[in-house]
Amino acid sequence: MSIHRPTPRSRNSAATAALLLALTGAASCIVAAPAPAHAATAVLQAETAVLTGGARAESEHAGYTGTGYAGGYTDTNKGNATTTYTVPSQNAGSGSVQIRYANGTGSAKTLTLAAGTASSQVTLPATSGWAAWSTVDVPVTFTQGANTLALKFTAADSGNVNIDSLTATTPGNDGGGDGDGGGTDPSGVGATLPFTTYEAEAGTYKGTVLGSDRTYLALASEASGRKAVGLTRTGDHVEIKLTEPANAINLRYSLPDSSDGGRGIDATLSAYADGQALNDLQLTSRYAWVYGAYPYTNNPGEGQGHRFFDETRVNFGRTLPAGTVLRLQKDAGDTASSYTIDLIEAEETGAAATLPSGYVSAAALGVMPGEQDVTAALDNALNTAKNQGKGLFLPAGTYKISDHVNLSGVKLRGAGVWHTVLRGTGLKGGLFGRGGTSTVEDLMIDGENTVRDDAGGHAAIEGDFGTGSLIKNVWVQHTKVGLWISGPTTGLEARDLRIRNTYADGVNLHGAVKDTVISNSSIRGTGDDALAMWSDGAAVTDSAFRGNTVQLPTLANGAAVYGGSGNSVENNLISDTVVAAAGITVSTRFGEPFSGTTTVSGNLLRRTGSMEVNWNAKLGAIWVYADRYDITQPVVLDNNTVEDSTYSGLLITWQKQVSDLRVDGLTINGTGHHGIETNADGTGTFSNTKIAGAAGGALDIAGGFTLQRGSGNSGW
Repeated sequence: MSIHRPTPRSRNSAATAALLLALTGAASCIVAAPAPAHAATAVLQAETAVLTGGARAESEHAGYTGTGYAGGYTDTNKGNATTTYTVPSQNAGSGSVQIRYANGTGSAKTLTLAAGTASSQVTLPATSGWAAWSTVDVPVTFTQGANTLALKFTAADSGNVNIDSLTATTPGNDGGGDGDGGGTDPSGVGATLPFTTYEAEAGTYKGTVLGSDRTYLALASEASGRKAVGLTRTGDHVEIKLTEPANAINLRYSLPDSSDGGRGIDATLSAYADGQALNDLQLTSRYAWVYGAYPYTNNPGEGQGHRFFDETRVNFGRTLPAGTVLRLQKDAGDTASSYTIDLIEAEETGAAATLPSGYVSAAALGVMPGEQDVTAALDNALNTAKNQGKGLFLPAGTYKISDHVNLSGVKLRGAGVWHTVLRGTGLKGGLFGRGGTSTVEDLMIDGENTVRDDAGGHAAIEGDFGTGSLIKNVWVQHTKVGLWISGPTTGLEARDLRIRNTYADGVNLHGAVKDTVISNSSIRGTGDDALAMWSDGAAVTDSAFRGNTVQLPTLANGAAVYGGSGNSVENNLISDTVVAAAGITVSTRFGEPFSGTTTVSGNLLRRTGSMEVNWNAKLGAIWVYADRYDITQPVVLDNNTVEDSTYSGLLITWQKQVSDLRVDGLTINGTGHHGIETNADGTGTFSNTKIAGAAGGALDIAGGFTLQRGSGNSGW
């Protein structure tokens, strides 16, 4: 949405500067962190697991990750103390478990790891104290589906250790990519994307790992997986081994801001392939860092700095084969005081496309790349091509625009997202639909927005797209919004998009939009809802967000449905929401009342939910929010999975009624608060709903809400 009004809790810019100084002063280390390219890895915090037999969450000793650790493995609880985890695996086969522990007794101790019907005693050597943590790896055979792992203090064990976390690596498939960002996720949900994602902390590095930290205004809270690697000294580096050939990369990174906050700083970062120098990466903080209260400014004096990360891309001019060791390194000529590396996306770009059949070249109509403003010339060329019954082809190059380029029943096609770029000017520049059936494909729209300006800024693509339009293979960054689609658009298909680092929404279906589908797209680092349907003045109907990968909206939700009828959120992978955010919300906070069924199905939510700092409210991974109106129409939640939710897995609030909630096949595995939490009147039916590892207990039911239990439920 573009009308949120959060006022984040106070934290001045000195605190953010101190974070960067702490990075600079931290001891560097060289770490090789092997991560199977196609395996699925999950870090499960002990303090949020199911703790029984005297095992309990503690935080007395420093050095733990998460919010604490599991203690209580004392002689008093010998034979009883147990920490139990549920680990889903897409495949049967061999995997492993890494146990992070502290043992300050001075001698080796043992616990027993039970996996299904198998068990083995695990030796935990002494650490140098109770605030010193170490790890041991244990091979485990997983079954397909849910696996129960229990770390037990049996009568045969010596116990007397603390457990911080368990990292489970389950057997993978052949589906390319790792992390939550690229290729095909092992879960099978989310987008299938043309790049492979490499998380910095999963590679080999000399530097400092930041995280895990979900605290708003902390640098790591905006990193993928809530971890990144900081480079502060000459020679610090991150190194990955390519699992697929690539001739280009896209890097997500953070630099410190300039003292004035407006111009940012520019810096290079050196790159090497198997030790051979490549083109330097050109980095800037110009499009990162905002301050103060919503909708934020570029003035560091207002404090509360955030929006830390940006992205840059480089084509190396040659293909690096699989197995190439790619290193990003801070050399003596790389002058930023610190570089924070989050992730690398590597791909083969393909050659620039040439003039396709049925199109006329923009060059033949006087539209040329370069520094000249081609807005008017591009408008004229589109009209000329339309009158000839053809589409308009934009050859490779960067084209400068300073206002809306109008689309009215036309076709616009570039040479590919790595080859044809429409470059905005200031807050302006984008494509504007004015009715008719249009096609936009195979290009990038790169804005120059450095702050959110709802009144003055342009979306990359906005307006009325008539009936049956197509937006395909478009890369967007640094604009106010990615796609702002208005009624009476009907039957729009938008797919294979990359929307990154917008200052407001990623996609907003606004008003009387019908039968529109946003699918197979990667949306990351938005400044408001990543995906929103907003029934503002008229209902959004029969539309869907389907099979997308959403990461790190820096404000608001991964996906939001505000009113409407017949809409759905299906098979999306949503991760790492930051503030004032659920993974998915069905809400009457904005827009018109619901007028028909809303379906949320087959989604996977990882590390979602967050604090709403204005209300001091803990928002759940899935949030059904009856705010301005009752929600009397059916809300159907089918076969969704919540993993490692920051707070409750499912939250139902607030001052109005939710009268027809239908939940089937919901799996909640690990929460920082409750499994299901309600503070609203109404009724919901629950079947095949499984809850494990809820730190605050499986249920917290208030507000007069009635849970009607069906069959197949467990854990509550």
